[in-house]
Amino acid sequence: MTDSSALDPEDRKIVTLARSARARNGVPEGAAVRDETGRTYVAGTVELESLRLSALQTAVAMAVASGAKSLESAAVVSEAEAVDDADRAAVRDLGGPATPVLLAGLDGAVHTTVTAG
Repeated sequence: MTDSSALDPEDRKIVTLARSARARNGVPEGAAVRDETGRTYVAGTVELESLRLSALQTAVAMAVASGAKSLESAAVVSEAEAVDDADRAAVRDLGGPATPVLLAGLDGAVHTTVTAG
C-alpha cells in the first residue's frame, strides 16, 4: 500500500485527474498519464459496440496522438485489485518498463504502485 500523502505532487495531480474523469463521465475507470514534457492526458473507459479500451489505454492513445515521445508516470482509478497486463503494456510501449503506474481506489487513495515492465 502506498501513502497517498507521500506522493510527489505531480503524481497526486494525475490521480486527482483520473478520479475526476471517472466521476465526470460515469465510467468504471478513469486514468491520466504525464508525458516527458509534463503535459497530462486524461481519459475514461471507452465502451462502444465496435471499440473497447480501458481508461489507461485511452489516455496513452491520447498522449501518442498528441505527439508525446515518452511517459513519466501513469495513474488509474478503479475498483480493480491490480493493474491489468494490457494496461501496463500500453504504458510500457510509450514510457518504457520502469514507468510507474499508480492504482488508486475510488476514493483516490493509491493502493499499489507497479512498473509498466
